[in-house]
Amino acid sequence: MQSLTPHVYWAQRHGEIYLRVEISDAQNLGIGVEDNILHFKGQGHGAKGENEYEFSLEFLKPVKPEVKHKSTQRQVNITVRKQEHAWWDRLTKQEKKPLFLAPDFDRWLDESDAEMELREKEEKINKVSIESRVRKDPFLGLKKGFLFMYNLVQFLGYSWIFVNMTVRLFILGQDSFYDTFHTIADVMYFCQMLAIMEVINPAVGLVKTGVMPAFIQVMGRNFILFVIFGTLEDMQNKPVVFFVFYLWSMIEIFRYPFYMLACIDTEWKMLTWLRYTIWIPLYPLGVIAEAVAVIQSIPIFDETKLLSIPLPKAIGTSLSFSYILQLYLVIMFLGLFINFRHLFKQRSRRFRTKKRKAN
Repeated sequence: MQSLTPHVYWAQRHGEIYLRVEISDAQNLGIGVEDNILHFKGQGHGAKGENEYEFSLEFLKPVKPEVKHKSTQRQVNITVRKQEHAWWDRLTKQEKKPLFLAPDFDRWLDESDAEMELREKEEKINKVSIESRVRKDPFLGLKKGFLFMYNLVQFLGYSWIFVNMTVRLFILGQDSFYDTFHTIADVMYFCQMLAIMEVINPAVGLVKTGVMPAFIQVMGRNFILFVIFGTLEDMQNKPVVFFVFYLWSMIEIFRYPFYMLACIDTEWKMLTWLRYTIWIPLYPLGVIAEAVAVIQSIPIFDETKLLSIPLPKAIGTSLSFSYILQLYLVIMFLGLFINFRHLFKQRSRRFRTKKRKAN
């Protein structure tokens, strides 16, 4: 049987050399390193059919004598470790590359790419090491289950509100504006009372978010719902109720399913984009609608003296609740600025992380 030279492909990392010998069904392999020269000999089906193939390569720099190899039906894979971690300009000591040798582009990396791969491996090892030292939370599954159910219930509640209002808008047109409160209020009361958990959850460590942004949003909405709409019958028939409820529900039907899927380590790219983008126009519009509701309620509170604070006769009869509402308008737009800044930071951090992972 004639001895021939096979096709050999190579690639490197800082610590290793990879060789791929194009011989299928290889048998009687003899592979070893002696005096920094790799010797290969074996039988199999190569470029010239069924034959005996052999070759030798003298490496550019010293390598370790131990050689790992694995034979498959298609090829022989060889791994040789370098004596020192370094990047070689070429594989062989001789400057002219042997004719049978070519780069393995399936595994080829430039030096900078190889350094990045090495850093990623080190980061993974460090992460595993840190995770192995951190004590696992025995209640993690229970916590995730609770958060999943909470977000599911809120998603179903706000979905019912959004769909109901949308259907009524198409059927009744503008007439649906005037009875929104009487149709939707019970479910909205339930969802907004349940939303108090969004302040409690970060406070007790169930979720890693700030308490203050959640407090501002939840308490602000509950003030509008329970104080402005809930106590004033004259406000319940105004069109502004429709716009406030509709804008609230449009934001939440994307936010809650995002958090719900996060509890089971699942992500939909479109849902992620919507969750971190759709609030940009809707959140300010919602605050403007809430401000309109507050402004419309001020003359009603002045006229009815509802929730006014009694004062001593020497000072006056009472302090109108409308003064508190005027102060609340200022606080509302200050809260808008704080929450807007917080949400933009969340959005930037989220997409910056996704871009880094993609690269």
